[in-house]
Amino acid sequence: MSWSRMMRLVVPCLVFSFAVGGMVPAPPSILPPASVAVAADEEPASEEAAAEESNPPGWNDGDPVAELSYDDGNDYAINTLIMFICAVLVIFMQAGFAMVEIGLNSAKNVVNILSKNVMDFCVGVLLFLFVGYSLMYPGEWISEGYLGSPNSFISRDAQVEEKDGVEVWAAAPTYSDGAYASNSADFLFQVAFAATAATIVSGAVAGRLKFGGYLVYTAILTGFVYPISGSWKWGGGWLDQMGFQDFAGSVVVHAVGGFAGLIGAMFLGPRIGRYTASGKSVPIPGHNLSMAALGVFVLLVGWYGFNPGSQLTYSGALNAEATTYIALTTTIAAAAGGVLAMLLGWGMFGKPDLTMALNGVLGGLVAITANCDRVSQVDALIIGGAGGLLVVLGILLLDKLRIDDPVGAWPVHGLCGVWGGLATGIFGDLPDGIESVGQFFTVQLISTAAIVAWTCVTMAIVFGLLKAIGLLRVSPQEEQEGLDIHEHGMRAYPDQWVASSDFSVASGQQ
Repeated sequence: MSWSRMMRLVVPCLVFSFAVGGMVPAPPSILPPASVAVAADEEPASEEAAAEESNPPGWNDGDPVAELSYDDGNDYAINTLIMFICAVLVIFMQAGFAMVEIGLNSAKNVVNILSKNVMDFCVGVLLFLFVGYSLMYPGEWISEGYLGSPNSFISRDAQVEEKDGVEVWAAAPTYSDGAYASNSADFLFQVAFAATAATIVSGAVAGRLKFGGYLVYTAILTGFVYPISGSWKWGGGWLDQMGFQDFAGSVVVHAVGGFAGLIGAMFLGPRIGRYTASGKSVPIPGHNLSMAALGVFVLLVGWYGFNPGSQLTYSGALNAEATTYIALTTTIAAAAGGVLAMLLGWGMFGKPDLTMALNGVLGGLVAITANCDRVSQVDALIIGGAGGLLVVLGILLLDKLRIDDPVGAWPVHGLCGVWGGLATGIFGDLPDGIESVGQFFTVQLISTAAIVAWTCVTMAIVFGLLKAIGLLRVSPQEEQEGLDIHEHGMRAYPDQWVASSDFSVASGQQ
C-alpha cells in the first residue's frame, strides 16, 4: 500500500476520534479507575480513604475479619509463593542426601539407603503433621517455654469465597513479622527441615542398621525430639527468650541430626572390616564418587531454599536485599569450606582428596546457616573456611576413636553445626537486648550445649532400647552380603556388577 493511500485512510479515522472525544476509552493501564481518579489539585480526604479507594472492588466486603489492603494481598501472594518454592528446594535436598550416601557406601546397600531416605520424608511429614508442628510452634504451652501442647493438622488461614459475584476473603491470612503468608506454605517449609534433621543420621548408620529400627528412630526424631528442642528457639521458647540466634538451623537442625547420628554410630559399632583387631583403620571406599559429587551440588542448590528461604518475608526492597545477601554469604562460606578442606587434606595425605573437598563444601554451608543474615562477607569466608577445616579434623578424630561414620555426618553436621552456633556469637551482629560480644557468645554457648545435650540423651535412650529389643544391628552374614537382599529382597544393580565392585572384606577392602 502506498504512503498517500495509507494517509487517506488514517486521517479521517483520527478526525472522527477527536470529534467524538471521550467515546473511545483509553486502555486500563493509562486511564485510572473511576473509583481512584481525582483532580490534579485535589487530595483524598484521608489516608484511610485513599487506601480504601485504591483497593479492588469487593476486597474488604463481607466478613469484617477480612480487612486486607491491596498491598497486603500482594505481600501475601509474594511471600506465600516464594516460601513454597523454597520449601520445594529444601525437599529436593532429600535427593542430594540420598546421592551422597549412596556414592560413599557399598553398592550392596543402595536400595536400603534409598528406602531410608524415602521414609525419612514420608514418616517425617505424617509425624510432623500429627504432633511435631504443634510442638514446635505451640499455640499453648504445657510447660511455658519448654514443652508445647500437641495438636494435629494445619488450619487453612486464608480462604476466599464468592459474595454477590465478587471474590472476598472469608478469613484473614496469618499475620506475622509484619507480613501476611500462608500457613500451608509455612508447614511445607518447616516439615522439610524436620526431614533434613532425620535424614542426616542415615549416613552415619549406613550398612548395618535394621530397617525396622530405623523407622522407629526417624518417627521419634521428627515427631518429638527435633520439634521440642526446635520450639525452644523457633517456637518462642526459653532459648529464644535468652536471645539465642540460629537463623536457619546450624544447631536446631544440623547439630541435632549430626549428634543423633553420632549416638547411633556409637551404639551400632563399626562395619565389619573397618578396623583390624589391633585397631588399625581400614578405609572402605564408596562405590560411586560421581554420584556423591552430584549429590553435593544438589544439596548446594537446595541450600538456597534452606538459608535465603528462612528470611520468611520476601516482599519489599529491604526483604529482597536481605534474602539475596543471605544467598551471597551462603555461597562464600561453601566455597571457602571446599577449598580449605581440600588443601588441608592435600597437605596431610599427599593427594587432593575429593571426598574431603565435598564434605568441606557441606561443612561450610552448615557453619554459615546460623549466621548468614548477620555476618559480613569476610566473616563468611572465615566461618565457612573454618567449617571446612573442622570437617577434616573431625573425620580424623572419629577414626582415632574407632567410631565408624561412613559419610562424615557428625563432622559435617554435628561439629560444624556447633561451630556455626558459636561463630554467631563471635562474628554476628548483636541482637536486641544483648550488650556485648561476651554476653552474646555465652548465650550461644549455653543454648548450643542445651540442644546437643537434649539430642544425645534422648537418642541414647532410643538407640539403647532398640539394641535391647534386638531391633538395632543386622547379623554379620546379612551385613557382609548386603542389606539390599536381606532387608528388601532386591538389588539396585545387577548381581554380577555388585560382585565386581565390592571387594573382599577379608582383604580389608570393600
